Amino acid sequence: MNKLSSIPPDLDLEDPRFRIKPYQQIVASCTGAVITSVFVTPLDVVKIRLQAQQKAMLSNKCFLYCNGLMDHLCPCPNGKGPVWVRRNGKFNGTVDAFLKIGRNEGILSLWSGLSPTLVLAVPATIAYFVSYEQIKLYIKDKYSKRYRNATEVTMEQPFWIPMMAGAIARIWAATLVSPLELIRTKMQSQKLSYAEILQALKTVVKYSGVSGLWMGLGSTLLRDVPFSAIAGSIAAFLTIPFDVVKTHKQIEMGEKEIYSDKPGHSSGTWIVIRKIYSQNGVRGLFTGLTPRIIKVAPACAIMIATFEHGKRFFQLYNANQVLQHENDI
Repeated sequence: MNKLSSIPPDLDLEDPRFRIKPYQQIVASCTGAVITSVFVTPLDVVKIRLQAQQKAMLSNKCFLYCNGLMDHLCPCPNGKGPVWVRRNGKFNGTVDAFLKIGRNEGILSLWSGLSPTLVLAVPATIAYFVSYEQIKLYIKDKYSKRYRNATEVTMEQPFWIPMMAGAIARIWAATLVSPLELIRTKMQSQKLSYAEILQALKTVVKYSGVSGLWMGLGSTLLRDVPFSAIAGSIAAFLTIPFDVVKTHKQIEMGEKEIYSDKPGHSSGTWIVIRKIYSQNGVRGLFTGLTPRIIKVAPACAIMIATFEHGKRFFQLYNANQVLQHENDI
C-alpha cells in the first residue's frame, strides 16, 4: 500500500469527505480550554472581586449585623466584614485590585477558583465547539442541499448560519455547566474552602431545590448568547451589565437564604439591574468592564486559534487517509 507523501496544495479541506469527527473536535478544543483558563483566571478574579465589592455596598441590611457575628456575609462601615475586605480595603480600579490581592493575599490568590474553572472550561468548551460545528454543518447541509454527492464542492455558507449555530450551541453549553459557573464565581468572590462551598450548596438546595444550582442562568444566557454572535470586544462591552447581574445573583449562594425575608427567593435580572442603576447609575452596570475587555481579545484568540489549528490538523489527517485509500484502490 503506497502512502501519500504529501497533500496536494490545491486540495479543498472543506470537502465533506475530510470533515473532522466529533472525537477529533473534542481533542482540538481541550488544549485551548486549559491554556485559556490559566491565562484569564486572574482577570476573572479581579472582575468578580470588583463586582462583589459593588454588590456588598448595595446591601441595605448589613448594618444590622455589624456585630462581628456576620462578618463572613456583610461588609460594615466600622471595618468589620469579609476577611478580604478588611485585608485589602476598597479596590479603586483594576490595577489597584491586582496589586492589593497579590500583595495581601499572595500571588496565587489571583488563581482562586482555577480548579472549578478547569472543570468548567473543558466540558463547556467541548460542548460549545462540538455543538457549534455539528449544528453549523447540519444547517449548512440543509440549506445548500449540495452534499448528496460526497465529491461535490461545498458552496459558500450564508453569514447567518454560524451566528445561529453559535447561539444554539452557547445556550446548550451555558445551561450544562451553570452549576460549575456558580461554584467558580463564589470561590473567586472571596477565599473559601471547599467545605464552605459545599455548605453553601447544601443551603441553596435546601431552600431552592436542585434548580437553585442554576441560579443566574438567565443573566448568563443574556450575557453569553449575544457574545457568540457579535465581535469579541463589542460583545464584552454590550453584555457587561448581564455579567454584573450574574455575579450578584451567584454570590448570593448560601447567603441570601440566611438573612433574607424570603428564603429561596432570588431577584430577577431586570430587578437587579434597576437596583444597581438606581444606586450607582450607568457606571455601576459596567463594573469590571476593564478586566473583562482585557481578557476577551487574547482569550478568544487563544481559544479560536488553538481549535482551528487542531481542526486543520485533523482535516489534513482525514484527507490523507481518504486520498491514501483512493490511491490504493
